[in-house]
Amino acid sequence: MKAVKTVLAAVVIMMAGMAKAQEARPLHEVYSMMVFNFVKYVQWPADENKEFVIGVIGNNDMYNTLNTWYAGKPKGSKTYVVKKFNNASEMTECQVVFIDRSKSGEFEAVNNKVKGKGTLVVTDRNGLGSKGSCINFKTVDEKLKFELNQHAIEASNLKVASALTSMAILI
Repeated sequence: MKAVKTVLAAVVIMMAGMAKAQEARPLHEVYSMMVFNFVKYVQWPADENKEFVIGVIGNNDMYNTLNTWYAGKPKGSKTYVVKKFNNASEMTECQVVFIDRSKSGEFEAVNNKVKGKGTLVVTDRNGLGSKGSCINFKTVDEKLKFELNQHAIEASNLKVASALTSMAILI
């Protein structure tokens, strides 16, 4: 029961933080915070890497924000590393990859490259959630929400905590 209360408190804090962040911060900062928070609710397959890599395709502001705020910080026994890629062909192994709407044409190539490799694909363009993005940002009634594609999550060999699922628009 105590664990349930702790999870519910975390969910309330995250949602309140998202709502407050939307009002006062640039969108790339909100996305950066949300991507970082998504990581807390996803379980990746075990691996021997010492780095936990977040890749960004497009959106220099988001790359700079993630890099400034999180690069070099610990994630369990790993260290956060943030990498910038211009397209799918440049991309190396990542645990998370964010594809900016300006680079949404790279989605299919990225998705094919990471299929089944334990990569959380996060996008920001209407329709990409249903096309196979694990998480897709979406604006509903002028509020930032996110879609969660359960099939894409399972195909990526990832597990998502019910606390994250409960906040998402499920596909």
